[in-house]
Amino acid sequence: MNALRSRRFIWMGLGPTLILYALFVFVPVIWSAYYGFFNWSGIGEAKYIGLGNYAEILRDPVFWRALKNNVIFVAASVFGQVPIALVLAVLLHKSNMLQRFLRSAIFLPMVLSTVVIGMIWQYIYHPQIGILNFLLDALGLGSWKLEWLSDRGIAIYSLIPPLIWSYVGLYLIIFMSALQNIPGEIHDAAKIDGASGGRKLVSILLPMIKNTVQVAVILCISGSLKSFDLVYIMTKGGPAHASELLATYMYNSTFTTYRYGFGSAISTTIMLISLLLIGTSQWLTSRKKDAS
Repeated sequence: MNALRSRRFIWMGLGPTLILYALFVFVPVIWSAYYGFFNWSGIGEAKYIGLGNYAEILRDPVFWRALKNNVIFVAASVFGQVPIALVLAVLLHKSNMLQRFLRSAIFLPMVLSTVVIGMIWQYIYHPQIGILNFLLDALGLGSWKLEWLSDRGIAIYSLIPPLIWSYVGLYLIIFMSALQNIPGEIHDAAKIDGASGGRKLVSILLPMIKNTVQVAVILCISGSLKSFDLVYIMTKGGPAHASELLATYMYNSTFTTYRYGFGSAISTTIMLISLLLIGTSQWLTSRKKDAS
C-alpha cells in the first residue's frame, strides 16, 4: 500500500511537467516532421510532395557544407570542451581562494548573453582594431594577421575558440561535482601507491566518472548540432556559406524564403543526424565497457 501511494505521489508530481514537455517538445517535433512532406509557405494550403523536400536537401551543396561544418563543431566540442574541462576540474577541485576565483572566472561566460559573447569575439577578431592582430604585430608576427571572420578558409575554425570558451565552464562544474563524489579513501590509496598526475587521472579518476563523461559527450553532440546564435551573431553563416551550420541553414531556408515545409524537413534531418551521432557514441562507449 505504501509503495502504491508513493508511486501515485510520484506520478502526481511528474504529471504536469510531463504534459507540458509533451505539448511543447514532442508535439512540435511530430508536427514539424509532418510538414516536412509538404510544400508550405506558412499560410495557405499545404501541398503534399512526399520526400521532395528531403531529396532537395540531399542535392543542395549548402546542406553538405553545413553538415561538414557541424561535424567540425561536434569534434571541437567533444575533443576540446570535455578534455579541457576535465583537466581544469582535476586542477581546481580544491577550495582555496585562488581556485575559487579561477572557477568563477571560467564559469563566467555561462552567465553572459550569447550576443555579448559574439560581440566580444568580433572585437577580438576585428582586422583593424582587434586585439588578436594587435598581439601578432607586437610579437613580430604581422605576416600571420588575417581576416579571421571574412576568410572563407578559416571562418569556421575561428568560431571554435568562442564555442569552447562559452561552454567549458558548464562541463567544469559537472566534472567537479563528479570528482567530489569520489571517496577520499580512493585518493589516499592512490597516493600510497604512488599514482599522481596523469596516471591518477587515466587509471583511477576517469574510470570512476566515465558515466559523467558519457553524459557530457552527449550534451556536447546535441548542443553542437543545434548551435545557432553564436554563429549567426558573428558571421550569419558567411562568407559565402563558409561557416554555415545546419541550424543557420534551416533558419535561412525557412525565414528568408518562407519555405516552412522545407525548413521542417531540415529540422527533422537535424534530429535524425543527432540521434545517429549520439547512438554511435553510445555504441562505441558500450563496446569499450564490454572490452574492459
